[in-house]
Parts: sequence; C-alpha cells; structure tokens
Amino acid sequence: MKFRDACTNPLRRTLLAALAGMALALAGCTSTGGSAATTGQPPKNIIILFADGAAPVQWDFGRYSSTVLRHQPFATTDTVFREGALGLLSTYPHGGYVTDSAAAASAMSTGYKVVNGAVSITPDGMPQRTVMQAAKAAGKRIGLVTTATVYDATPAAFSLNAKSRRDSQALVDQYFALEPDVLMGGGADHFLPAGQTGGKRKDGKDVVAAFAAKGYTVVRDTAGLKAASGPRLLGLFADEDMDFELDRDAAKEPSTAEMAGAALKVLAQASPNGFVLLVENENVDTAGHRNDAASLMHALWAFDDAVKVALDFQRRHPDTLLIVTGDHETGGFSPTYALKDLRSLSSKNRFYPGDEQLRMLGRITMSLGMAGEKLGKKPSAEALDKLLEKNFPGFKLDPDLRELILASKTRERNFTYTPQNALGRMVARQTGYYWGTSGHTPEPVAVGAIGPGAELFRGYQDNTDFGKHLHRLIQGK
Repeated sequence: MKFRDACTNPLRRTLLAALAGMALALAGCTSTGGSAATTGQPPKNIIILFADGAAPVQWDFGRYSSTVLRHQPFATTDTVFREGALGLLSTYPHGGYVTDSAAAASAMSTGYKVVNGAVSITPDGMPQRTVMQAAKAAGKRIGLVTTATVYDATPAAFSLNAKSRRDSQALVDQYFALEPDVLMGGGADHFLPAGQTGGKRKDGKDVVAAFAAKGYTVVRDTAGLKAASGPRLLGLFADEDMDFELDRDAAKEPSTAEMAGAALKVLAQASPNGFVLLVENENVDTAGHRNDAASLMHALWAFDDAVKVALDFQRRHPDTLLIVTGDHETGGFSPTYALKDLRSLSSKNRFYPGDEQLRMLGRITMSLGMAGEKLGKKPSAEALDKLLEKNFPGFKLDPDLRELILASKTRERNFTYTPQNALGRMVARQTGYYWGTSGHTPEPVAVGAIGPGAELFRGYQDNTDFGKHLHRLIQGK
C-alpha cells in the first residue's frame, strides 16, 4: 500500500485509524504505567520514593554502576522511567534560583513556593496543607521513612509546618500530634531529654516513651524492626543521621529497602482507605555535598533496592501509584574525560571514564564523611597516609590536595566540606568523576510514575505542580 493511496482512500484511512487505535490499546496493556494511568480511578495507595539530591545524571550513574559492578538491572531507570510516565521538574524556591531541601520538598508537598529554610509555610507566614496532612484528613494511613533524621527537611516538609527547618524539637512535637502510622529513620536525639544517652531535648520529655504510650511499637535496631508487628511503628536507628552504606553496621541500622518493606507491611494493615508512604534516601544528597562518588554509588543502589520492594508491592496491588523522584541536584556531578596528569595538554594524555575507573570506585571501603571523622580537625600526615592506603587502594594524593587536607582549608568558595571535597577531587582526578560544587544546583529533577494517576506527572512541570497533583489524587479527583 502506497502512502498516498492510504491517505486518499477513505476506507484505508478508517482501517489505518482502527489499527493505530488497536496498537495504542495493546501498548497500554503491556506498559505498566500506561495501563494503570488510563483506568480513570484515583489510586488507593501512593508510594513516593525520594532520593534527595538526585537528578538525571545521578540516576544514569546508578544504572551504569549497577550494571557493571553488581550485574543487576537498575529498577529506577529500567522499569519506572522506561515503563511509566516520565517527566522533569524545575526546582527553584520563592525569591531565588537555587533551592535548599526544605523549600523544594515544601513545594512538592503543598503546591506552593516557599523561601529556603521554611517548612511548608509561605512567605506571608501562612502554613499550607502538606501531603501527609491531606492524606490523614482523607482517612488514609501515613508513613515516613528516611535515612536522615526523621525531622529533617524532606520528611518534615511532607508532613509538618515550621518557619525554620532548624526547629528540630518543635518538629518532633508536631509529629507526636500528627501521629503518623509509621515513622522511621535517625534523629533519636530530639526525642530524648538531655542527660539520656544521645538526648538533646531541653524540656526533659521522653517522646519515645510517649509514643510507646500511644500504642506504637518502638524499635531501635535491625533485629527489632524484623520482629516488629502491630499497626503503628516508630523506628529510631541513630541519634542523628543514619550512616552511609560503606559505613553502615547492618545489625544496628536497617537498609532503606528493609525499612520500606517494614513500612509497607504496617501500612497495608487495616487500611480500607489506603495509605501514603514517603521513603527517602538522604545519603544521595550528603554524598553530593561531600563530593563522594563511591558513597553516591552505594546510596543509589540502596535506594534502588527499595524501589524494587515498592514495585513488587505495586504489582500485587495495582491500585497503588508509585512515584520515584528527587528534590534537586547536589554537587554538580559531572563525570567527564580528563587529563591523566599536567605534563601535556595533548589528547593522547586524556582518559575517558569507563569500567576500569568505576572499579576503582568499587574498591573504596570508607565514606569521605567517615574519613573526615577519622582524620579529625588537625590531621597528621601519617594518619592521612595510613587511611588512604587502607581504604582508598590505588589512589594517589597530589601535593596541592595534601596541603589543603593537612591545613583544613579550601581554595574555592563553593567547596566548604573539608577534607571531604579535597579527597573527592583526588578520586575525580583518577577516575573522571568530577564535581562542580559542594552545594545544590538548579538542574531539573526527573520524576517517574507507575499506576493510577501516573500520566499527571508526564512532561516538563514545576515542582509545585507535583504537589498539586498529589493533593488532587489524595482527594480522589
């Protein structure tokens, strides 16, 4: 059939239109995102998987590194982004271009822009309804999981309201009033009174005991989490942030996937109206701040393991909307080709990051954050050499970087983590995994969605649109 004939013959036009419609229908049946998104029914459950600090370059690094080093598919890119609806979000805050986590999460939670540092309160001083407040009002169960402190910017902005993200004790008090069905992460310090181990509360209250009195199962380690049962769960696994994967004691701190699985188990109980669950891996962001490519890689793997847990739940409960996203990009992560050394500017002296350089990252056994703790504020040359030899095999520290580390100094105004940024530059010079900053950038973030309502998140949108869509879906519209 010639194209001209097909276009000019009415019968053929009708036939082609019917075939095209059938093809689209079949494509919708085979695509998880498409079929679920076209049912017209609002989701009963919403799972938001949130990698703080992740933008498209981080996601692709997760895919590449997981393929080469773990020999495993990366579910975020290979399933959620490929099969579901895929979009981009701008990230700017009120009155600025580069956001902090509180302003970004607030916009994604409430649908309103706020200034950096504010927690779901607009510049006029008005608290806006958060995703978790809306879900609770709709009769849904709610849960929050994070590797940061539970009162950190992202979980707080998705749940609470405060003029400042630094009001840690007040944020914990708001959690006590909100009564989420699941609350897990670090941050036991502001649940416990000063005087108790790790406690920092100034009012003498033991909020852990108060949660227990409300009927919460309280767990403090991995074994406790695995044994937990009941309809309400408080898990506090560290006094402050939980550890990087490279440093994590698996007996003390559960993985992101283990926390996600436990949260889904609790929330699925007695939930006729469904639930909303936020699962955040904060270590992606912290690794970016410290220019720690190895820790970033492991954090992305840990996050993706949680995505796999959520995907399994979504397949068994197709009335669930699963969303994977981040709030902003951290570190200006920019893997690139580079000179092997400064002896020649010739392209013959250039290397391109590949499997060999990635395997160098894979041999690193300590996060840069832990390296900084081990070295202390006044590191000695001997301690530095021993630490590098043991934990960074094959890496050579150039004299200029050694000088910065031993003096605890920086030479750039946008690199403020010492000695981590200097160690990150050491890794970059030999692997090509460079960083542009130790802060955030305005790069748009990706959002992928599978399930009822997924199509709302397709295309280029603002982060406030993300929040508006969530509120619409929670209200059943």
